[in-house]
This record gives sequence, structure tokens and C-alpha cells, in this order.
Amino acid sequence: MNDNDLLNLNDRRFVMVSSTASAVDPDGPTEFAYRESGGIIWGDYTGDTVVHGRFVGTRDGDRLEITYVHLLKNGERAGGQSASRAEPLPDGRLRLVEEFQFAGDDTTHVSVCTEVLPS
Repeated sequence: MNDNDLLNLNDRRFVMVSSTASAVDPDGPTEFAYRESGGIIWGDYTGDTVVHGRFVGTRDGDRLEITYVHLLKNGERAGGQSASRAEPLPDGRLRLVEEFQFAGDDTTHVSVCTEVLPS
């Protein structure tokens, strides 16, 4: 199996463990569900302050480029773009380190998500 196969995100779930954009609720962190086919990635997310979010993008090796949009629990909408790198962890899970910007804001934020293994 090559590295590209090891980094395939299809049917993988991740939870946010840290973010410079907001506090992360350890009891209800934002959870992301990924799908991937032929280097195209998409999925959805919910948790913390997000009612529902969607994303679409591409993966080339360990690099992800994503556009996202979500509805916040306060009724506002937010969207933007991100660039992530997928890092294998010693236990076989993946960690995603993401730099992202909200549309209309030049501030670059950083979040870290770790894979949740099926129970």
C-alpha cells in the first residue's frame, strides 16, 4: 500500500481538538465525516457552535484544499477556505492540521483534528 492509500479519507471521522478561532468543547467537539474518491473529498460536520456544515475539496498526497460553509447555532452563516496537511500518528490514526480563513477576513486560523476510530 502506498502513502496515498494510507492517507485516503473515505469513511473516516475526525474531531476537533484545538482551534485558534474558538474554544473547543471537549465534551461536544465539532465532528467531521469525510468521503473521498479519486482525490476529491467532501463531507459534513456538526458540534460545538455548528448546527450543520459542508465541505468539498481535493487531496494531493498529504495536502488538502477545502472550501466550507456552515450554519452556526446563533443563526449566522460562515464559510471560507482551508489548507490542511494529513499526518499519520503512531497508533495508525490520522491528524489533520488545518490553516483556514473565513470569507471576508484576512486572519489565518489553525485547527487540529484527530481521527476517531470506529468502536
